[in-house]
Amino acid sequence: MIYLHTKKIIIVTIGAILNAVAMNFFLIPANVYSSGFVGVAQLLSSVFGNFMTTGVWLFILNLPVTILAWKKVGRSFTIYSFISVFLMSFFLEIVPIINVSKDILLNAVFGGVIAAVGTGITLKWGASTGGMDIVAMVLSRMKDKPVGTYFFMLNGAIIVTAGFLYGWEKALYTLVTLYVSTRVIDTIHTRHEKLTAMIITKKSDEMKQAIHSKLVRGITTVPAKGAFTNENKEMLITVITRYELFDLEHIIKSVDPNAFTNIVQTAGIFGFFRKE
Repeated sequence: MIYLHTKKIIIVTIGAILNAVAMNFFLIPANVYSSGFVGVAQLLSSVFGNFMTTGVWLFILNLPVTILAWKKVGRSFTIYSFISVFLMSFFLEIVPIINVSKDILLNAVFGGVIAAVGTGITLKWGASTGGMDIVAMVLSRMKDKPVGTYFFMLNGAIIVTAGFLYGWEKALYTLVTLYVSTRVIDTIHTRHEKLTAMIITKKSDEMKQAIHSKLVRGITTVPAKGAFTNENKEMLITVITRYELFDLEHIIKSVDPNAFTNIVQTAGIFGFFRKE
């Protein structure tokens, strides 16, 4: 049974509001496009003459990937991500579209920054804004291959389509938004696709059991001894995706708050254990 955390819901709600404000105050009025499924939703809304709004398109686009995530990733991540998508779609509908600035560069920069803050805090608390984040998680679990190519292809398609529809100046400003968003998200969360966690604890059995039950990741154990205390401990080494970092931190704090943990970038791996 999954228990929803009130604080996490609040953070996800704030993230959804920030994304909606970024879209309706800056990006949509300037015809500057966001990345991922949000950008696709913008394009579809424009191409079909507002037959459906950006918020409705965003919700529809996320339905199939949410179902896929439920089957392939995990219920907790999927539920919070779905809540995030639903709230963002909802706030896109109720937040009025206001042209705050006529300067397209200001719209691109501020829209990108505000949206990235919303996305970054959502990721940091173990959820996602849906779309390509969910696709990335599914691919990571199934294929264990870098997902950067998929992000690049989708965002490239958005930029090219925006260029043909609204002129290449709009496409170039969309690039500015994408760059700013990426940098801010990297600062708030983490830029690395996969991370290696080295956990030194005296409660290795409980820690292994908790990690296996929540993340379904392989763990390597190495005997360790404190240089100052001479206490015998174990070091647990496991590789996770950035989307699982919040859950791992929560597991460590609940099992052994005194555990020493080092999180490092993983440049490449072979034989990444996953749930089939």
